[in-house]
Amino acid sequence: MSATATPAPPRPTTTTPPVPATATDAGPGVLRGLARHRGRLIGAAAAVALALGAVLLGGGSWPTSLAVDLSGPLERTSDWIIDNRDGHPLFLYFLGHVSNAVVVSVRAVYLLLLALGWAGVTAAAGLLAWRVAGVRLALTSVAAFGACGLLGMWVPTMQTLALMVVAVAASVLLGGLLGLAAGLSDRMDRILRPVLDTMQVLPAFAYLLPVVLVFGIGVPAAVLATVVYAAPPMARLTALGLRGADAGVMEAAASLGATGRQRLLTARLPLARKELLLGVNQSIMMALGMAVIASVIGAGGLGDRVYQALASVDVGAALAAGVPIVLLAVVLDRVTAAAGERLGTAPAHGSRLRWAVALAATAAVAVAGRLADRLTWPDTWTLDVAEPVNTAVDWMTAHLYSGVPFVGGTADWAAGFTTWVLNPLRDGLQWLPWWSVLLTVGALALLIGTWRTAVTAVLAMAAIGVLGVWDPALDTLSQVLAAVAVTLLLGVALGIAAARSTRLGRALRPVLDVFQTMPQFVYLIPVVALFGVGRAPAVAAAVVYALPAVVRITAQGVRGVDPAAMESSRSLGATGRQQLFQVQLPLARPALLLAVNQGVVLVLAVVVIGGLVGGGALGYDAVFGLAQGDLATGLVAGAAIVCLGLTLDRVTQPTRRRHLAGKGA
Repeated sequence: MSATATPAPPRPTTTTPPVPATATDAGPGVLRGLARHRGRLIGAAAAVALALGAVLLGGGSWPTSLAVDLSGPLERTSDWIIDNRDGHPLFLYFLGHVSNAVVVSVRAVYLLLLALGWAGVTAAAGLLAWRVAGVRLALTSVAAFGACGLLGMWVPTMQTLALMVVAVAASVLLGGLLGLAAGLSDRMDRILRPVLDTMQVLPAFAYLLPVVLVFGIGVPAAVLATVVYAAPPMARLTALGLRGADAGVMEAAASLGATGRQRLLTARLPLARKELLLGVNQSIMMALGMAVIASVIGAGGLGDRVYQALASVDVGAALAAGVPIVLLAVVLDRVTAAAGERLGTAPAHGSRLRWAVALAATAAVAVAGRLADRLTWPDTWTLDVAEPVNTAVDWMTAHLYSGVPFVGGTADWAAGFTTWVLNPLRDGLQWLPWWSVLLTVGALALLIGTWRTAVTAVLAMAAIGVLGVWDPALDTLSQVLAAVAVTLLLGVALGIAAARSTRLGRALRPVLDVFQTMPQFVYLIPVVALFGVGRAPAVAAAVVYALPAVVRITAQGVRGVDPAAMESSRSLGATGRQQLFQVQLPLARPALLLAVNQGVVLVLAVVVIGGLVGGGALGYDAVFGLAQGDLATGLVAGAAIVCLGLTLDRVTQPTRRRHLAGKGA
């Protein structure tokens, strides 16, 4: 017997009469509509402003009537500082003591390293790496310090290491105190955030100029510039770790009657230890890069050898000093990173005994070296790599610079890139009316940010014109834009390929690790060998320096796309190409924007340093001012570099905005 289901009668529907819109409801609707068409509104407003500007303001470069000549005041300030450096109370009772403390500290560390001898220092590095990261990194550390000696760079390496120890200690102390204040106080966090944002986008060269004005050429200026450059990462990560402490743990500590000081020492700081050690790692890497650049103002050590070799276009000598810099960076990065990974784990049984054995072994090796009178690296154990490298460079000059069938040579590539890309881009930017450049900067900043972001970007760009270096700044900007375009083209493609291919990702990882730990100065060596001097080599060095960060961020963003979205698109029959362009890249948009921002900031840092190898523009002015003691030229160029970096950062850094459509949802 079968029964047939009778369909249920339809439910009566009730019609709700429309509610008339009130003023309260109309506001959010209008704002949502405006937010939805934000890009069109900004584009239309920019077009109207361009038309009005063409009629009212005309064309031309930055008007001289709006520029301010700072050479006179800066020269008078420089003369006053020089005249009063030995007698003014500010120098006698404060800055002079700071300078003396820096000199004494660096000299004490340097003498300690010399007293340990090459065997003691090498043993200490190997044993420390063994206790922190294992046998493999211990052998790597020993090999790295041995290579420094074999290349004949033992004494310059110790000079750089002494400066590094003092600079990193001061950076960690200063950054830790600032981060502690920002992590515990909302008001201090709001005050320090824009300061740290600005310091993060400043190229390293910009830090050299103010300290030279106050402390002159020498080790104190180099150390203090390094501290200012390396402290912000420590401050940021310290504040991040303290603010990210588990709320449940903090509440439990408070419920047990712990005071604020006890909660800090027993809960917040232990919970933030990984961020703290990551801050130390980043400060070490930035300090090493800056310590090398600071050779321009008398830091000495390996950086001075590289700088002198580049000045005389001696690629072999530059490479012999550059390799130890890379080895130091790799060893310090790996040791601190491994310490961060092991932090928080339970110590192994007998850990204290092993540390005691390591210290005793280091002392024994150092004493044995001293008794054997082997404190300095033996001259008979050195290898001369400068001559073979220069021979190879001469061969490349003769065979690869030009005349290579079908593809041309490296000099032809550099000349072609300069003729067809850099020159038209520079001439085009300098041809644009000054007000149109400001309008474009404001529109771009407004598209991805807020009104505050746009105003900051426009004011920073206008400050360049007021400083009287509009055309050199646009020359630098043309190099940055060209380098960023090449960096993004290569970096995004490699990042996507690495994210979609596990094998390629594993192959690229060690290469990116090495490139990311190399200081900026070192990138100038191979490009000078391949391309000679000029603007194209400066762009090439900037591309190689910024490429690892862009590849890593892009790969991380594409790889981190929600697997559910990928599975859904796959179930709908999407091909691999469709998944990439319609799912992965749109969902990875925040990471791609971050890659653009980091690429711009890193490119600017090296394009400026490219003034050492013929990059010209602001970089040349900064180098010339430092080298010739013309602080007016150097300081104006440095201030313009700061403004250009701030403008580019604001134009390429999206600002998180509250969407009106999300309110009340």
